Amino acid sequence: MTVTEAQFREALLDPDAPVPAGLVSATGAPAGARYSVYRNNVTVSLCQALATAFPLVAKLLGPENFAGLSKLYVRQHPPTSQLMMFYGTEFPEFLGGIASLAHLGYLPDCARLDLALRQSYHAADGVALDPAELQMDPALLAGLRLAPAPATRVLRSSWPLFDLWRYNTEAGAPKPRAVAQDVLITRPEFDPVPVLLPAGAAAWLDALARGMTLGEANDAALRDTADFDLSAALSTALQTKSLSTLKKDKTL
Repeated sequence: MTVTEAQFREALLDPDAPVPAGLVSATGAPAGARYSVYRNNVTVSLCQALATAFPLVAKLLGPENFAGLSKLYVRQHPPTSQLMMFYGTEFPEFLGGIASLAHLGYLPDCARLDLALRQSYHAADGVALDPAELQMDPALLAGLRLAPAPATRVLRSSWPLFDLWRYNTEAGAPKPRAVAQDVLITRPEFDPVPVLLPAGAAAWLDALARGMTLGEANDAALRDTADFDLSAALSTALQTKSLSTLKKDKTL
């Protein structure tokens, strides 16, 4: 009996599944023991990949709890790409669906932050917007379309997301405050970094990403956050190099 690739793969991430019938070695001997070792190695490797990809979540849960959850995730979500940089995209939603973690409501957002950092790291390079390009008449400035850099990611959270990251990453960082925080992920140099966004800046960056002009994005941010400060948002974006190309409204 010949074992198909589908049969080989189907039992690979399920330790309770029997070894595919008819699986033999190159010499024709039963390969059940070898398959079991290989199956274990695959699971361990994928769990290690998750721990590397989600360091904040791993720190918050602790080694034992994270190991148990990662095994469960690996069995439910086998890789769909040979590139491990893409593995774990469903992990935030997976964590949100675990009833025993309901008291850790911030955990899915922490996983999204880990995921955004990884996505930012692997994003394409881009030329940062030169602040000198913004030196123009205010009427013309309002018609500009500022595109986010390829590595830019924005996370809006009901939890103190930036504080949670800093407290579990930086020595001596203060304890998280009981406030909602929006976080900008950007890659000003070689490694991505999280930055706490000022009020309304997440809505402003989202509007820019959707193609709005600078003036339209400002209005959208004000509708979202009454005390939005365009100067503070623009200063943060320029300092972190989170904007790239400069486009003028075709109607001007």
